[in-house]
Amino acid sequence: MAQTSTILRDTFVRSHRTNKRTKFIIGGIITFGLIVYLIVSAVQSAGAYYREVHEVLQQQTALTGKMLRVSGNVVTDSIVYNASTLDLTFKISDPADASQMIPVHFHGVRPDQMDRPGSSAIIDGTLSPKGTVEASQLMLKCPSRYEQLDTITVKASQ
Repeated sequence: MAQTSTILRDTFVRSHRTNKRTKFIIGGIITFGLIVYLIVSAVQSAGAYYREVHEVLQQQTALTGKMLRVSGNVVTDSIVYNASTLDLTFKISDPADASQMIPVHFHGVRPDQMDRPGSSAIIDGTLSPKGTVEASQLMLKCPSRYEQLDTITVKASQ
């Protein structure tokens, strides 16, 4: 009888170890899958790539309802801002072809340098079925940093 209890105890200990190992492996697989899912979804939603205006207009039906990042020149005479409701509407045009434009609606504070001629913007948002970008984030590019400066010749005093 003592042998029987030893055999049963050894079987129980082995099955208990196997159950712990199986639970650990399953937990590891679930954790790894969750990490991969989070990385893929973060890259898809917040990738650094942005589209130009002409690309959005060409793919308008495919992009409707999806998050996108679009870049274009601000059409300064199209800016309408209501300070009491913080509604800002304007158009951005393609840098290569100013006749191609997309309307933008943004709810928030209007950037200071927006009405400066030659302003460029990067807009994050969704494309509505009407073709308007409903912006969740609006960033202006700073062209003064990236424009090539004219070379100035300075004579060294002798």
